[in-house]
Amino acid sequence: MLGFLSARQTGLDDPLRLRRAESTRRVLSFELNSDREVDRIHGNGINTLDIEVIDGRYMLSGGADGVIVIYDLENSSRKPQYTCKALCTVGRSSRYVHRFSVETVQWYPRDTGMFVSSSFDKTMKVWDTETLKPAEVFQFQGNVYCHHMSPIARKHSLIAVGTEDPKVQLCDLKSGGRSHILQGHRGEILSVRWSPRHEHILATASADSRVRLWDVRKASGSLFTLDQHNREKSKASSEAVNTAHNGRVNGLRFTPDGLHLLSTGTDDRMRLWNSATGANTLVNYGKVENDSRKGLQVAVSQGCSAEFAFVPCGSSVAVYALHTGERVTTLRGHYNNVNCCVFHPDYQELYSGGKDCNILAWVPSPRCPDIEDEERGAAAQEGAGQPAANRAFEDAWSSDEG
Repeated sequence: MLGFLSARQTGLDDPLRLRRAESTRRVLSFELNSDREVDRIHGNGINTLDIEVIDGRYMLSGGADGVIVIYDLENSSRKPQYTCKALCTVGRSSRYVHRFSVETVQWYPRDTGMFVSSSFDKTMKVWDTETLKPAEVFQFQGNVYCHHMSPIARKHSLIAVGTEDPKVQLCDLKSGGRSHILQGHRGEILSVRWSPRHEHILATASADSRVRLWDVRKASGSLFTLDQHNREKSKASSEAVNTAHNGRVNGLRFTPDGLHLLSTGTDDRMRLWNSATGANTLVNYGKVENDSRKGLQVAVSQGCSAEFAFVPCGSSVAVYALHTGERVTTLRGHYNNVNCCVFHPDYQELYSGGKDCNILAWVPSPRCPDIEDEERGAAAQEGAGQPAANRAFEDAWSSDEG
């Protein structure tokens, strides 16, 4: 690290390289934070988490008990040991509470004054954060497994919704109604994700083993169906045989740059796709334990030299190097299956929720003096033409990238 600081001060390195190197070091040193607790409010398993991107301070959680909680992640006490307090709760005593399990919660991307939740009670609710009352309620024919709002959209305000019905439904926040549906899947829609790169591109995953990419401006159906075998693309073959997994596809996540799409399935496999061409990159992650009948919330790091995926695997969270497939570490601390993960890019922290009703905080381990000495020696070796020992500082990015 001293070598990086010196290079930054003398102008030899771009500040971006130092930031990425330190972010990577922090992710590689994740450990369970014994000094930080999150208020235990839920009486049943936690299905979904989301951290707002405006201040990075407030976190939403939704549970199998139908309860929604808003937490304050800031340490206002300034003490080493503190608890992330629950600021407010839509609990069982509220007349507006979901009657059954909450499957997805999401902050409105540009304003913490609103958030959206969807549930097995066949509704999706748009909430006013100030009053904790729904400003809009969308009713569906079957259980709602997932929904997602685009993080970058300026030309539309659509929420993609996945239900028991194989049709993907698009709800318009401006009009308060459904704008149109996307037909092509043959099973429940377990995961939907808008691209963070193109505001009209949507990825959907289903129990029919397929992942489809759509341009919602077009009426001609999906752009293509992802094929794990990378066969020649034709409309007929794509519809007939292309499958992304050999089981239910229950997790999707775009990389922050939108260039790749990560999918998880009940065939115990995870695959990385080129989102522009639909090609399987053939990264081998090995066996990724996954027996969830519902959606699985995975997370991807942001701002690191190398990207990492955080995947619920039984009662632990597996951390993978996204582009090599290496299982970097396993985070153990839950007493039952983990359902969801969310990455905090501002502080390189991870929060996970599981069936044990706990939300755990995973934070970088403190930097020790002996580690400083090792890094100084590594920097000296690197300057002498020898490879550095700590791979956290192996930057795969050029310094002129933004």
